Amino acid sequence: MSELETRELEYFLALADELHFGRAAVRLSIAQPALSKAVRRIESRLGVPLFIRSSRHVELTPAGKALQEHGRHALNAVSAAVRHARHAGDARARLRLVLKPGGDAGLLSGLLAQYSQQPDARQVDILFSGPADRTDFLRDGRADVGLLYVPFDDLDGLAHETLHTEDRVAVVPAGHRLAGRPSVRMADLEGETLPRWKGVPGGDGTGPEVADVVQMLQMITVGRTIGVLPRSLVEPVPPGLTCVPVTDAPPSSLVLAWPEQDRRPLVASFVTAALRTRGTDAAQNSDA
Repeated sequence: MSELETRELEYFLALADELHFGRAAVRLSIAQPALSKAVRRIESRLGVPLFIRSSRHVELTPAGKALQEHGRHALNAVSAAVRHARHAGDARARLRLVLKPGGDAGLLSGLLAQYSQQPDARQVDILFSGPADRTDFLRDGRADVGLLYVPFDDLDGLAHETLHTEDRVAVVPAGHRLAGRPSVRMADLEGETLPRWKGVPGGDGTGPEVADVVQMLQMITVGRTIGVLPRSLVEPVPPGLTCVPVTDAPPSSLVLAWPEQDRRPLVASFVTAALRTRGTDAAQNSDA
């Protein structure tokens, strides 16, 4: 980033988001002429126009769109580096674990108990995410480790260990046409209304928007939608609902993930404890 300072990148991204000099200046708490001057300086240094300007309109050029996409990643990486550096330098730093509410397949208590036995164990802060932003917590340094679901979460740039694998079930009202079936296939769900996950673009659902499993189960109970979920997310099964195994749905795996370049003892110790928990879980499943 020798050709572009972090502050300049922040200025550019604010304008790229707002596409309005006045609003971007307010967002940055600077004067509008100062923002205009900074943008001209950036364009001069890069040798390409980033915005098309008129008296009533501001639009990104192709070069501007490219800088917006890659610049945001770069700024996030700088922020993550700062957070990690401060965290690593603090001997009292806590370990930060991110997961979605209920998204631990029943392993969290055992995992924390196993980690507490590590000689270098720290206090663990539990952070709850939205439907699809757990990876953001890891990539921008807000969390050290996370419990993610594969194949739903993007593991690009993250190291991970699988802790638990399970089947997926169709969750339907007790009086639904599929409720009495011992199992179904994905083709049996054609024509059914599936929910849209809030903040997840490109989903196939056409039903009500939901932000978490609790909302989804409420919508299923009143007959507004059905759902396909990892089995552990619906245990115990709420009254009035039925779970039917989906035989050809890809299995769901709960993984512990962390940034692949993060080799701090703080993280390594937690991963070690998680692997011991995985062994305990496998033994319990085989006994069952």
